[in-house]
Amino acid sequence: TVVEDLNNLHPPPDFNSTIMNNCIHNPSLKYCNSSSPMDLNEIFKSTIVASHLCNESKNPNCVESFPKIDLRSRPKITPLYLSFNFFWKYCPLGIMSIDLSNNSLKGAFPIDVLLCTQIQALDLSYNQLSGDIPVESFSVLANLTFLNLSYNHFSEMKVSDTKFFQRFNSSSFLHSGLFPGHHNYTIKAVILLVGFPIFVILMISCTGWLCFVRPDFLPRMLRRNHKFTTWMLKAATNGFSKKNLVGKNEGAAIYKGILRDGTRVKIEIYKGDVSREIRDEFVEECKLLVQFQHKNLIRVLGWNNSRRTRAIVTEWTNGGNVELWLSESAPSWKHRLKVLIGVVEAMCYLQEQWPEVDYDLRTGSVLLTDNLEPLISRFKIEYQHRSTKYVYKFGLFLLEMITNRRPLEEFERGEAGFIEYIRMHYPENLQLVVDERMMLTENMFDQAEQGLGLGLMCTDQPTGKLPSLVQIYNMITRAYKSCPILTSENHRKSHADGGHGHKRVQFK
Repeated sequence: TVVEDLNNLHPPPDFNSTIMNNCIHNPSLKYCNSSSPMDLNEIFKSTIVASHLCNESKNPNCVESFPKIDLRSRPKITPLYLSFNFFWKYCPLGIMSIDLSNNSLKGAFPIDVLLCTQIQALDLSYNQLSGDIPVESFSVLANLTFLNLSYNHFSEMKVSDTKFFQRFNSSSFLHSGLFPGHHNYTIKAVILLVGFPIFVILMISCTGWLCFVRPDFLPRMLRRNHKFTTWMLKAATNGFSKKNLVGKNEGAAIYKGILRDGTRVKIEIYKGDVSREIRDEFVEECKLLVQFQHKNLIRVLGWNNSRRTRAIVTEWTNGGNVELWLSESAPSWKHRLKVLIGVVEAMCYLQEQWPEVDYDLRTGSVLLTDNLEPLISRFKIEYQHRSTKYVYKFGLFLLEMITNRRPLEEFERGEAGFIEYIRMHYPENLQLVVDERMMLTENMFDQAEQGLGLGLMCTDQPTGKLPSLVQIYNMITRAYKSCPILTSENHRKSHADGGHGHKRVQFK
């Protein structure tokens, strides 16, 4: 046995000279660099142990090379070799790997093993080692790239705080008492096994919530175009607050709101239970309205169709409607012509592209943008289309624009009384009819007279001789182009020229 060899064998007489020659040829040998005087007996014993270890490791070339100490699953002889501290002190430099795993080793960490500072791999897994890890002693193992201390009972320690151990991942310390620690690892495993399914469920729930409740949080490519949920509208209006309520009409509450992307909108909400058939018709109408592409039609952004709420979302305008504009701003004749042109252009677009769409053409329902562009804002699907109806509506609209009168409010017979009133004064007493705030020149007054005539022609339903929209557009456009922009300088010139400029008509 190795013990008998150590007891019976002694260094040969020329061993000293052999050691000296070895140091001359290879000064890096451990016994050559020892600070203490050489103990030839210990060095000799070390070579004997190395020879035995080489054989135990089943190395076919023990004499020339001894790269690995392999004592896996050798619980009877491993403690013996660990006891030869003189071997570890003078361990051969060729040893690159030490494997002492699965040996049921007990007690403290075998610190003598670390005297083989050149090793690249150390495996002490599946033992019963305990106590503290000699952290400082590991620092000399500059070449160590593989370490396995798993399945031991070391004192709990977070080795990741030590720079040396940061080069190894958690697989080097599984169930060792070290980081990630036996109980910590178990807890993390439990958290992973339980938490991951919960995380997946939460992610699916969150995604479902985003898709069906707040799709405006999703990327634009994943959203359902033009469809708004009740929660989106609620968020846009601050919970349908009274501060955002701007009006009510025809059973609808009108709110102003701001969408998540910053778009300012007007939201008309119709509440109450309706039949499924009505809801389906509502959706079909909205799908058609969002396709409008004209500067003088209100831009419909989308709709909401829940069980108890229907809503239409359109762009927000600050300009109010034409009715308020006429009564509060006293617009000039040219500005009124500009609005009329925009209205007729929108009517032509609807007649050509969407003949099935009915629309409201009252001064109270036509909105204005900041640039005084009119916006027809109320629509309905009407498959029995009659173009004469819209010519009549425009005639009334034109008469209101020139006179600034409200047929339904100011005349007992409503629209009929309004038209009869204008016919009664046309053309002899127009000063009683035309809005005197416009400050018209003679040329403009003639245009206003022609405009009243056109309006009466459009409302002359009994004769059936109504102008077409193209004819109406051409007449208004010619008037607009021939109407100069009145500046303060032009006003002064008309007075000073004594009739050479445009004469302003004075109503008495």
